[in-house]
Amino acid sequence: MAKLKYLVLHCTATPEGRDVTAAQIRQWHTSPVRAGGNGWKQVGYTDLIHIDGRVERLVNNNEDANVDPWEITNGAKGYNSVSRHVVYAGGCDSKMNPKDTRTAAQLKAMEAYVKDFHRRFPDVRIIGHNEIAAKACPSFDVQKWLKSIGINQAA
Repeated sequence: MAKLKYLVLHCTATPEGRDVTAAQIRQWHTSPVRAGGNGWKQVGYTDLIHIDGRVERLVNNNEDANVDPWEITNGAKGYNSVSRHVVYAGGCDSKMNPKDTRTAAQLKAMEAYVKDFHRRFPDVRIIGHNEIAAKACPSFDVQKWLKSIGINQAA
């Protein structure tokens, strides 16, 4: 068990307007590499924000400030044992270039999710995947967005 240090925001890197299912994410992440998956033991995200704003739990956790071994998801190599990961469906344009594709419903749901998380765990740093890996994910500037919704974190 480790102390929770990060909430990492992600995108599914799928085209704008195309929702994804929990089953698809499970398949992408846990299918063997030879079958086109990542071959992971666990999916990469705790929660999924659908294009309609619905939040779906992918991996249960006990909602405390620790990450138990059974709660670990594979969202960001080197950070998983101290992080929770939330993903929104989208993040790419029709040509698969990075793009902030969050719908109005996703923006509302993500804001509520992040504000509630920050209220419960004020010492946990909220970051984008791109802040800890050489990726475009989540296809928007998380720190700028956090400030726009009234969350100012210490650097």
